[in-house]
Amino acid sequence: MDLRRGRDLDGCSLSVPASARLLLVSDPDATASTLLRVLAGLSRVEGGTIRIAGSTEPSARGWGRRVAYLGPEPGLYAWMTPAEALRLSGDLLGLSRAEAATRADRMFEWTSIPRASRDRPMARGEPELLQRTALAAALLGEPAVLLLDEPLRAIETGERARLLRPPGKRLTVLIASRSPASEEGSVGHVAYLRHGRVALVAAVASLDAAGLPFTRSGIVALADRGAAPGSPSSPAPA
Repeated sequence: MDLRRGRDLDGCSLSVPASARLLLVSDPDATASTLLRVLAGLSRVEGGTIRIAGSTEPSARGWGRRVAYLGPEPGLYAWMTPAEALRLSGDLLGLSRAEAATRADRMFEWTSIPRASRDRPMARGEPELLQRTALAAALLGEPAVLLLDEPLRAIETGERARLLRPPGKRLTVLIASRSPASEEGSVGHVAYLRHGRVALVAAVASLDAAGLPFTRSGIVALADRGAAPGSPSSPAPA
């Protein structure tokens, strides 16, 4: 991608290969979130090019159906049941009821939503039920790219780390986070955006090699040392 969007993303140029797992950290904090919203088609840019899964066309005929987005809020109606939410997602994706049901069962298992909770309004459950259901709905369309903006904060650390590594050998995952340390183990590369421009793209292992912690300050320090911006050359370990 090579974007222009006022001061937020002016001149932002970043390339991420298929199956990479990339953490986005930015200054200001909101820039990483804005970038994910642009890639999800929820915000517009003034110019530039976005190519996702080999297409520059954002409609459903291009990359529109290849991308799934999950933001800080689940974006679901709490009065619905998880089963109803995934049926609605299947309808919006144009899946047959049989195919949607098969995929929903698979996603319910992956997100560990108990059978007893699948037909109960989500408002009766803990906040994490909404977040697990939102992730299941995002994965229902078997996207090529998964965009996660400060996701799953209601879920305990160990389980959250598991859920942030969804199945799919060719699935590319981008995570925007204000707390990099909480994403450790979920990503293989990190990108730091400073005032809309890419100041650093590096393997997470580069921080350890430089004697720096996997924190915001460590990432900024690595960028300040003059590490050359670049693109992930290989995916994170599965």
